[in-house]
Amino acid sequence: MRSPKLAALELRRFGRGKLPRAALAALLLLPLLYGALYLWSFWDPYGRLDRIPVALVNDDKGASVAGKKIAAGEDITRGLRDSDTFEWHEVSAAEAREGVEDGTYYLSLTMPADFSERIASSSGNTPETGALQVRTNDANNYIVGQISRTVFSEVRTAASTKTSRSFLDRIFISFSDIHGATEKAAKGADKLKGGIGKAKQGSKDLADGLKEAKKGSGKLSGGLKKLNKGAGDLEDGSRQVADGTQSLADKVNGVANKVGPFLKDNEKSIGDTAQLVADSAAGIRHNLDTLVETAPAAAKGAHTASTALNAVYKARCETLPLPDAACPDLKKAKEAAADVAAVADDVNTLIDDQDGDLDKLDKNLATLQKQAQALADRSPHLSEDLDDAVSKINKLNEGAEKVAKGTKKLHTGLGTAKTGAADLDTGVGRLKTGANDLDGGMYKLVGGSGKLAGGLHDGADQIPDYDKPDRDQRTQVMADPVQLASRDLHKAPNYGTGFAPYFIPLSLWVGAMVAYMLIQPLNRRALAAGASAWRIALAGWLPVAAVGVLQTAALMSVLHWAIGLEMARAAGTVGFLFLVTACFAAIVQWLNARFGAAGRILVLALLMLQLTSAGGTYPVQTSPGFFNAIHPFLPMSYVVEALRRLITGGGLGPVWQACAVLVGFTAGALALTALSARRKQVWTLDRLHPELSL
Repeated sequence: MRSPKLAALELRRFGRGKLPRAALAALLLLPLLYGALYLWSFWDPYGRLDRIPVALVNDDKGASVAGKKIAAGEDITRGLRDSDTFEWHEVSAAEAREGVEDGTYYLSLTMPADFSERIASSSGNTPETGALQVRTNDANNYIVGQISRTVFSEVRTAASTKTSRSFLDRIFISFSDIHGATEKAAKGADKLKGGIGKAKQGSKDLADGLKEAKKGSGKLSGGLKKLNKGAGDLEDGSRQVADGTQSLADKVNGVANKVGPFLKDNEKSIGDTAQLVADSAAGIRHNLDTLVETAPAAAKGAHTASTALNAVYKARCETLPLPDAACPDLKKAKEAAADVAAVADDVNTLIDDQDGDLDKLDKNLATLQKQAQALADRSPHLSEDLDDAVSKINKLNEGAEKVAKGTKKLHTGLGTAKTGAADLDTGVGRLKTGANDLDGGMYKLVGGSGKLAGGLHDGADQIPDYDKPDRDQRTQVMADPVQLASRDLHKAPNYGTGFAPYFIPLSLWVGAMVAYMLIQPLNRRALAAGASAWRIALAGWLPVAAVGVLQTAALMSVLHWAIGLEMARAAGTVGFLFLVTACFAAIVQWLNARFGAAGRILVLALLMLQLTSAGGTYPVQTSPGFFNAIHPFLPMSYVVEALRRLITGGGLGPVWQACAVLVGFTAGALALTALSARRKQVWTLDRLHPELSL
């Protein structure tokens, strides 16, 4: 009898009676119950996190920065309430602590009282970090604690980003303020540069004017010095003349009766004295004219210099303030020029005050000169003109006395004028030196102000000036400079879809394992009839493979239409699972055929090894070395990898590799089963009396 008929006979046994039929139905539904119920129970747990009660505590008291109220705790609380992350319960800190302890809440999130204050400190002198406090209790549920760490990490990142954006926005606003202030400073430097340029020209004009004033003051001082000396000589001479004329007059008047002989004896002396008086009077008149002409010109020059200096000082130091180094020197120059003008005024005033006396003095000197000259001319004839001479001598004496007094007063005034002129010359010399220094300093100041203006303009160009859109964009980038550009090539829509490649082969293995509890791995009739080993192996494998196909069809139908499993390659997935169930059936058959009752334990042990080394939950690389070592040698490792590509998408390389591996395992298992069938055809004491029977 061929293998298919033997397989059909094996399945036909389940049609006899209600209990076998129920057993066959249970066999068909067992993988469905095992796989579908398991996946259904946690199909999308992350989509139902809003049902998990979590305590939310907001003890934040807020803070103020630059007059603006900050309530970071309230912002986070409002955002969490609006989210569907957990079922939030706003409670006190004590209630949250007790609730996490007794299991009322799975965990708690607390914003401490100084949360906003710490966040606001980022703009102060002692910045501090604000800490969100999370309390978990793994005794309630370990997985919820793991999920909360991920969720609260996102909450922390969002809060940090918002805080950073506020802090950076203030920095960029400061940049704009600095930019504006620097531009104003640059404009002010431009104005300063222009004003200093004008001051530079004024200082040059001042230096040139004082240079000329120095020349004039030098001449004035020299002239007054000479004039003073001449006045001194004039005073001495006029006094001598006055004394002489007085003595002459006394003698003439005393000895009028005796004067005839005297005149006759002294005609020559009288003539020489009169000539001396005439010459002296002429010299005094000449010096008076020089003084009258020179003094007003000197006063006018001094006033001109003082007026120019005063105008420069007002224009440069009062209207447009210059740096502190320039104005004090300019002020000294202005005051010195005023002193010079005052001295010149004193001299001029002296001339003016004595104008009447000088005129009288000049007239008297002219009269004296005339009379003295006449006397000198008439001296050879004095004896003849005694009366006339006596009268003239008396007048000469009176005039000489007046001249002596006038020359003394003139000498005194010219002495004061000489001293003032010397001081004027010294002061103008100092002013000239100071003006030259000022001109040199102004030259450097012009260059420095130009560099200052240029540097401020360059600085203003380098300082950024951000408007609000640009500032918002920059603060967003700097607050969160590294973005995760996540691209999921073949995204599983939910948790169940991600774990389906792991639980589907698990359920099919269990289905094959239970099937060989009801179906003999080796057909006893074929063994007794002495059929070939291959026919016996196929006869025991085909029924379970057929049941596996039905199990696969039922399982995938429910997963797809009832639970919602979406497959990128549905037909390929189902076809591949037919190969999987055929392979699992062959392996389970061989273990049962070769080891008998102990084979069932080995089937369960092999299932455990495959589940722990297949990488169905965590990558196998995260498992201990033992599981990494056995991973490539177990069929479920390839099944899980292939189902991931078939269900969620991706390259088919692992699928073809898995198909080759499964075909190899199937063929190898069937060959070993055939070998076991050949051994079973020989009866031994162990078969008659097995050590273990299940």
